[in-house]
Amino acid sequence: MKGHFVEPNGEDTKISKDYPILKSFLAGSFSGTFSTILFQPLDLIKTRLQNTANNHGSPPRHPMLSTVIQIVQKDNIFGLWKGMTPSITRVIPGVGLYFSSIHWLKNTLLFDEPLSPLHAVSLGIAARTLSGCLLIPITVVKTRYESGVYKYNSISQALMLIYKYEGVRGLSSGLLPTLLRDAPYSGLYLMFYTQLKNISDIAMDNQQLVAAHFGCGIVAGILASVITHPADVLKTKMQLYPHEFNNAYRGFIFIHTKYGLLGYFKGIVPRMLRRTLVTTMAWTVYEQITTTIGLK
Repeated sequence: MKGHFVEPNGEDTKISKDYPILKSFLAGSFSGTFSTILFQPLDLIKTRLQNTANNHGSPPRHPMLSTVIQIVQKDNIFGLWKGMTPSITRVIPGVGLYFSSIHWLKNTLLFDEPLSPLHAVSLGIAARTLSGCLLIPITVVKTRYESGVYKYNSISQALMLIYKYEGVRGLSSGLLPTLLRDAPYSGLYLMFYTQLKNISDIAMDNQQLVAAHFGCGIVAGILASVITHPADVLKTKMQLYPHEFNNAYRGFIFIHTKYGLLGYFKGIVPRMLRRTLVTTMAWTVYEQITTTIGLK
């Protein structure tokens, strides 16, 4: 029968081409969840470093190390995973939606493999814009959890309090810089990744390909992170202090006036490490899962 095969035990089982969108969603969710748990401390450190812009006094000589020490002293080693719940709440549907959107768009628009740079950028931007808009309330809660400024007992409480005192505007604060950060990042990452991967795929066996794809992801992540980091700094400001920075332009001018050009790159090291490693691992795991279950 077309679309089925008979196993040795005689049972009729659907082949892996059934439910491709669901399978790409599940593969993306699994890969994103695994990498997010592993590298959550880097995201926490990045948020704390960006929030120090509102503090007075001279900056520490080694800001990343000082931030880690402060967190561990106050909340022990597990404090480095603060914000994990909203992170996972956002990642499971967010990354799954991102990967399944790419799979659906690629097949619907009949984009041929290997993807051209323009197709890769378009797919990455479209998929990330969709997931970013849908999950912006959880992104706001996640940022506030990680900052240490707000004391929420749960995600539901945070959502209710934000809506009660700030309305829909509070739940969607920082949407523009979030999209300016995530959409170009995803588009640029996918473009760099696919082009580098196409080069590395020549004359390599399976084991070499996994390592090569991981290396391609690292390079793509570094390039995309540097280009989009100013939007990340702006997003953090708007989500932590919505009354002070009620629009992107005001936040942009404030950062430049007080800190100059370097202010747009606060926390770039932990973000670059975290975002690069998370995205690279997510794509590497996703590639292996989709190959195994026959989606590729």
